[in-house]
Amino acid sequence: MKASAHRIAIPSILEVGKGNISNVGNLIKKGMFNKVSIYFGEGIYELFGENIVKSINEAGIQVSNTETITNIDFDKIGLRAFEISNDVEALIGVGGGKVIDVVKYMSFLRKLPFISIPTSTSNDGFSSANASLMLNGRRGSFPAKTPYGIIVDIDVIKGAPKKFIYSGIGDLVSNITALYDWKFEEDNNRAVVDDFAVMISKKAVNSFVRTEFQTIEDDLFLKELVDSLTLNGIAMEIAGNSSPASGSEHLISHALDQFVEVPQLHGIQVGVATYIMAKVQNHRFERIKKVLETTGFFNYVESLGMKKEDFKRAIDMAPTMKPNRYTFIHVEENRKYAKQIVSEDSILRRILI
Repeated sequence: MKASAHRIAIPSILEVGKGNISNVGNLIKKGMFNKVSIYFGEGIYELFGENIVKSINEAGIQVSNTETITNIDFDKIGLRAFEISNDVEALIGVGGGKVIDVVKYMSFLRKLPFISIPTSTSNDGFSSANASLMLNGRRGSFPAKTPYGIIVDIDVIKGAPKKFIYSGIGDLVSNITALYDWKFEEDNNRAVVDDFAVMISKKAVNSFVRTEFQTIEDDLFLKELVDSLTLNGIAMEIAGNSSPASGSEHLISHALDQFVEVPQLHGIQVGVATYIMAKVQNHRFERIKKVLETTGFFNYVESLGMKKEDFKRAIDMAPTMKPNRYTFIHVEENRKYAKQIVSEDSILRRILI
């Protein structure tokens, strides 16, 4: 059978700038939608809801309904999706990761365009085709829909708590270890690397880590963070899986989610695990260390009371999260070394208890 190029879904609308939250109607006009449904994260309608609805109405687009999403239970989301009126032509999600994931999955079920309006940048979920939802009391990853549109207001991102920026930083630098894991899998005949997806993922993280900034709230820094996280979503779409942006460091975070009573933000856990795995891989850990130090990521983690023993347990559990993969963490010798790093590394001894 002859090899053939595969079609990929990329956003038709991509607007990253200042003041976009009050201009949503004009920004989505090119979709030629007549009627949309809008879903908000908790507390988000009170902040931006009226402005968004007014903007959409002024653009001649009818708002079928507005709802606040409080539940990310897989089964309930499926029921909610099929309650959407048949004349609705697009779904809009406004808020953090939970509402974005819910609306992304509903749009997948109903085969409707999805417009992603994140109010924070805690990870690349606002641009990816996967949804993190609750099933049987635990988070799981489900296929969803690549956004038709992504609209980001830099002023809104800047106004969100800094922990979400730190989380986005942690999620993005993990591209470095994830790509090294992917190549490791290919070298061991466990995967085939998509070179174009690798190029996009590398460009995303390298552009970001080379950005000069005074504070993490600089407009240029935040725009680079958003642009790079968006490219992550496209890289994963090209690859047809999460490998360009998710490797052993993500498996450690997924393991933490399984047993820690109150897990930290995904990107926070991933950022710490990225530093650990970069040392295991002996690959660009000085660059990762510099980024996590200069942005204040490590200092923030120090305030959280995360535990060394939890990371050691998660390292042992990590291979079971995705046994079909074969990353550095799937090798027993590497797990032993990773746990040794947790115990002995001077930075980790300071930031973990």
